Amino acid sequence: MIATLLAVLPGGFVRNLPALQVVVPLLAAAACLMIRPRRWIWGWAVLATWAALGISVLQLHRVLTTGPVSYHIGDWPPPWGIEYRLDALGAWVLLLVCVIGAAVAAYARKSVEREVEPNRIPLFYTAFLLCFTGLLGITSTGDVFNLFVFLEISSISTYALVSMGQDRRALTAAFRYLMMGSIGATFIVIGIGMMYAVTGTLNMADLSRLLPAVAATRTIRVAFGFISVGVALKLALFPLHLWLPNAYTFAPSTVTAFVASTSTKVAVYMLLRFFFTVFGAAFSFDVMRLDWVLLPLALVAVVVTSLVAIFQVNVKRMLAYSSLAQIGYMILGISFATATGVTAATLHLFNHALMKGALFMAVGCVMYRVGSVHIDAMAGLGRRMPWTMGAFVTAGLSLVGVPTTVGFISKWYLIQAALERGWWPVAVVVLFTSLLALVYVWRVVEVAYFRKFPEPGDGADGVVEAPLALLIPTWALVALNLVFGIDATFTTGVARRAAAALLGGHG
Repeated sequence: MIATLLAVLPGGFVRNLPALQVVVPLLAAAACLMIRPRRWIWGWAVLATWAALGISVLQLHRVLTTGPVSYHIGDWPPPWGIEYRLDALGAWVLLLVCVIGAAVAAYARKSVEREVEPNRIPLFYTAFLLCFTGLLGITSTGDVFNLFVFLEISSISTYALVSMGQDRRALTAAFRYLMMGSIGATFIVIGIGMMYAVTGTLNMADLSRLLPAVAATRTIRVAFGFISVGVALKLALFPLHLWLPNAYTFAPSTVTAFVASTSTKVAVYMLLRFFFTVFGAAFSFDVMRLDWVLLPLALVAVVVTSLVAIFQVNVKRMLAYSSLAQIGYMILGISFATATGVTAATLHLFNHALMKGALFMAVGCVMYRVGSVHIDAMAGLGRRMPWTMGAFVTAGLSLVGVPTTVGFISKWYLIQAALERGWWPVAVVVLFTSLLALVYVWRVVEVAYFRKFPEPGDGADGVVEAPLALLIPTWALVALNLVFGIDATFTTGVARRAAAALLGGHG
């Protein structure tokens, strides 16, 4: 069907899909400030995100059927001009961002009206679409400085979105995120500048061709270090994660669902792109021994942050620490530097977005009805809000890695990658931390299903199921957790293809 659609669409439209992918939400963001009446703004944001989703599906199909797509901005050929280039990995992450963006935009109206001041709603949707645009640009571009520009667009928008939370601590969380994010961005741009000083180019394909000849120079090795630290800050790799828990906890529920599902995943994409495409797997892992750094940090992250999550009483904070552990799983797969390991990381990048998006959206439903995400406030909600808590439990089981969910597929590949290397203790750590995930998910289940709902008059009057406008997008992501958990042929196939392209002859 997609092939037929591409055949009937005008050739000029199909050729310009990479540009339209970024331009459509960018123009929609500007329009949000001018639309009157304001109640139409949400519909405009939904239209823009769903249009971007359609374009991303077409682009992924093109990449899988005809190979990488190259688009020259202004018809300037690379490396002189900016190139948008999509391979299997880029198109895969692009689809991820668009799926989450479309679901969260559909979810946003009622949640935003409840948690964001009315006069800030146009600014909210403007920042949301700008953040969405920046993430799409990062995954589309084939130019490292253009990547940095889109990174800053998404980051600055995210700082603004986090600051719109009802709790005054949202401002502090946004400021901490701003400080640490700015340090990370500075490290990245310094590394890019060093590479440009040595090679004279910013095009990723050109850099990958020129860097081997100068890889032994001190400048390139220092550039590698700067970019490593900068990207680690952006993806919240332990111990550079201090900005993330408060940002997720105090941001509006819609923002948390979107950022937790996309921003750190795109940062992992950046790590893959820099260290496998630009520097090359051989230089990153055989010369610079990046795995010696990533492996221990990933193992510490999955254990420590899973333990910390168990003791949280704010469910959003609990899920925030859970996200840090899941990032550790992705980095663990990358540190293996094998086809199965990178496949596991790429697969979990997609699967974790589905499960964590559903979890935070379910928590947003609770926030909408109860006005709190404290674990005690969820007492008895299994009967009062059965669909909401059903979504939370299903996505939580996916987080644990129960068979027939996407979480099981990810961890299966991760354990397989560890055993291929003969690292059975690493496989044991993956299994142990999955049990820790069961512990903190069960804490919510126990409160929601085995405690009594507060008596009338205790501030719990009128608590009923969340509206369909919130439940439908939430359950759409829950359904994807099950669909791709039962039949993972498509997701694993794309992940394998992306891993093979990244590794080339390495591993």
